[in-house]
Amino acid sequence: MGEFNDKVFQVVRDIPAGYVTTYGDIARAIGEPRKSRFVGFALRTNPDPDTYPCHRVVFKDGALAANYIFGGEGAQRKLLADEGVPFADDTHVDIARCRWTPGSDALGRPTDIDWEAEMAES
Repeated sequence: MGEFNDKVFQVVRDIPAGYVTTYGDIARAIGEPRKSRFVGFALRTNPDPDTYPCHRVVFKDGALAANYIFGGEGAQRKLLADEGVPFADDTHVDIARCRWTPGSDALGRPTDIDWEAEMAES
């Protein structure tokens, strides 16, 4: 696939069900912050949408892909709705409620911190 695409798919593989991330978030996570458009190009070559859930990638305003390549226009919305992703309207997820940032857990906390120990009472 190529190094860039491999990095994109490594991030996409980790997006938890019920959450979304943006093309820009992925680009920043792989160290290519100006290449969010190329993230979209890479996703069009997805070899296995079950392993690499590209339906969980949206635009920065929460907009769905107008031409979602794996199943057509309504497929991305249906897949996300089936996972419990909240929507702001018919074509936008509620990005404030369901955004996952690469390098964080499902609650948006950095993964390099022991949160159990951090939150334990002293």
